[in-house]
Amino acid sequence: MANPPHRQGGRDSYSGLLERPGARSSYARQRRRRRRTVLVGLTVVAAVVAVIGVAATLYGRSDVGATRGRRSATEPAATGTSAAASSTAAPPTALASASKPGTATAVAPAASEIEIGWIGDTTPGSKYGSPPNAGRALFAYTRKPLTAPDIMVANLEGTFGNGGPSKCDGRDSSACFAFQAPPANAASLAWAGIDVVNLANNHSNDYFTAGLQATRSALTRNGIAYTGLKGAIPVKEVGGVKVAFLGFSPYSWSPSIADLANARALVREAGTVADVVVVLMHAGAEGADKTHTPMGAETAYGEFRGNPRAFSHAVIDAGADIVLGSGPHVVRGMEQYRGRLIAYSLGNFAGWKNFGRSGNLGLSGLLTVKVAADGRVLGGKWTSLRITDPGVPKVDSSRTSLALVRRLSGEDFATPVELNADGTFAIRAQ
Repeated sequence: MANPPHRQGGRDSYSGLLERPGARSSYARQRRRRRRTVLVGLTVVAAVVAVIGVAATLYGRSDVGATRGRRSATEPAATGTSAAASSTAAPPTALASASKPGTATAVAPAASEIEIGWIGDTTPGSKYGSPPNAGRALFAYTRKPLTAPDIMVANLEGTFGNGGPSKCDGRDSSACFAFQAPPANAASLAWAGIDVVNLANNHSNDYFTAGLQATRSALTRNGIAYTGLKGAIPVKEVGGVKVAFLGFSPYSWSPSIADLANARALVREAGTVADVVVVLMHAGAEGADKTHTPMGAETAYGEFRGNPRAFSHAVIDAGADIVLGSGPHVVRGMEQYRGRLIAYSLGNFAGWKNFGRSGNLGLSGLLTVKVAADGRVLGGKWTSLRITDPGVPKVDSSRTSLALVRRLSGEDFATPVELNADGTFAIRAQ
């Protein structure tokens, strides 16, 4: 509380008189009566204001379901395993939401539900070329559905930068792929409605630490949050609902998909500051014939690619609400687990002349998920896409990828996500 204003010479501000000890003048008695009247009036006003404030607060919270204890009065800096960041780590404020401590803001009722969108591998540019119009050509036919969700998320399979040493230097260029686009092209992601990207994948380090830093800088300049690096746990807030994003892969620059204990700890940590926790995983074998989600660990080109089922179940057990996968380059099925959603792969999304476009490799999807303010997954929709020449996705009216994901979900999982003919689905509470 602020100190009261100082009184000049120790005297009352409106009277220059000092009462001598024992004096009981008529003027003094009148002054005391006026003071008591003023104090009583102020007390009544304060009580009325307090009652109105309590009523307004209760009214503002009446439409919000019970949370799971995730909101906290103070938002701690990243600690424990997530704070042990490498040179690519995000700043310590990565776990905090956008609101400024100590800033007086109006309290509005939280949204009853929000919508989160997810697309698969998105390559901004490669040795085959960069998309025209500063990268916007990649999203020319899908901008409208991409801008519809409250938060749109993509797996960024590549970097932004201006050359430099790459992992393909001195190697056979026909067997090595290093993906990079000009930094200015990062603006095309924001133009397309993408809010968050996952950097936990095998191409975010194509140009090593310098390339990764250039990518982070380009994303930050365009207001795009990123996850998938050690220490990077962005929290996005929409309508009073806070959503945390965590990315995992088998690669050293991201939290490991093989370290389930650390993954659980990171999910619990994110849950202390967010109402909804979304886990992004880059996992699974690659290829046109890898549409089924097997039991156990997977490999590709001699690399360990995680155990997608075990990992997904472990992070949901720890408190994650949605698990979204990428990596196989083909569509995979969707599973319900403990009332939560796992989408194992949406296939590729967009890449200028660098992705296969025939058969299963040309099928893609846009997944939107509706989530309640307390983290309950309500349902969503699968929108079928097809990758057309030269690597640009379009909405597919034949719904071929929807038919595939419906079949794979039923064949691979005991509790599949049951998609309707129009791509909509609901999640059963468990």
